[in-house]
Amino acid sequence: MDFKASALRAAVVAMGLLASTLVSAQIRIGQTTGVTGPAAGPVKEINQGAMLYIDHVNAEGGIGGQQIEVVTLDDKNQVTNTVENTKQLIADPKVVALFLNRGTPHAQAMMPLLSEAKIVLLAPSTGAIALHKPVHPYVFNVRATYQREAEHVTRHLGMGGLERVGICYVDDSFGQDALQGALNVFKTAGKQTAFNEALDKFKPDYSKCVAKALETKPLGILMISTAASVATGVKALRAAGSKVTVATLSNNAAKGFIDALGEHASGVIVSQVFPSERRLASPMIAEAARLAQTKGIKQLTPAMIEGYAASKVLVTALRRAAKDKDNITRASFKKALESFNRVDIGGGVGGTELSYTPTDHSGLDYVDLSYIGDDGSFRR
Repeated sequence: MDFKASALRAAVVAMGLLASTLVSAQIRIGQTTGVTGPAAGPVKEINQGAMLYIDHVNAEGGIGGQQIEVVTLDDKNQVTNTVENTKQLIADPKVVALFLNRGTPHAQAMMPLLSEAKIVLLAPSTGAIALHKPVHPYVFNVRATYQREAEHVTRHLGMGGLERVGICYVDDSFGQDALQGALNVFKTAGKQTAFNEALDKFKPDYSKCVAKALETKPLGILMISTAASVATGVKALRAAGSKVTVATLSNNAAKGFIDALGEHASGVIVSQVFPSERRLASPMIAEAARLAQTKGIKQLTPAMIEGYAASKVLVTALRRAAKDKDNITRASFKKALESFNRVDIGGGVGGTELSYTPTDHSGLDYVDLSYIGDDGSFRR
């Protein structure tokens, strides 16, 4: 009798341990990004958007009963920190993919490490052309390129004459990349910019940019830099009496950028690489809005939609990898992504289909323009 009771207790304990193991089973995703530092505002919103969908999937049972765990390390927007964080994440064999890092030079510094560890970086929050061409076998983009954005913005600003468009850009790989996109428009048209002014990444000084704006009186200025830097530039222009139209790229499509601009926000043009967060006719946007309400988020932002769209791609790939084999691995995750053929993450909305092949990891090509309204929100 005592033997039977002991055996029964042992069986109950074993079942409990098994249940505990099943509940705690996790699919680990690594992220290094600027939780603090100059990109902290957009990063916070991007991560909020990503976790909206990931939390929803986990609440619905996860991927085959496994929860998705995102391990986020703060690199403070410093490349050296990004490299160390990446090494730490890929050293963990349970991390099956890296996800939503922030910054062009940061992603470029990660690329050799990805190849060495044979691990995917999905949805880098940068539109650097270097992540698209040549194709890196372990980098899978979701958003459009900065060059495509810069071309779109430049054509808009140049409708009254390209020669009356000036450019102020941060002098790093991000700034040089986006600048090339803008200059392609001038080259095709056989025109010259009103002016080009480079900015130091760590100590941006807009005095030369402002002086050139006052001298040449352009119709528009494209500012290519971080949210904090561009906000400083806009304020400097307004303080000098210039009312020139200012445009910037989607890396600044966040509420934090609007807050940083303060009273000077109205009218600033910001390019967008996903459907409007107000477009509830889009199933993806409607879904994101509904989930945001449950978390007390009153208004979605473009940055949140970037994170949300990225997590849709992540989850789709994880589900495909789970069907392929019981345990999702780095190799099966990559194989799942390369099987994407016109996967629509937007629910029938134009421009939200993406395909990946071993020779094309570009993702979406969607680009649109918005402006900041008097109410402090992005309008299209």
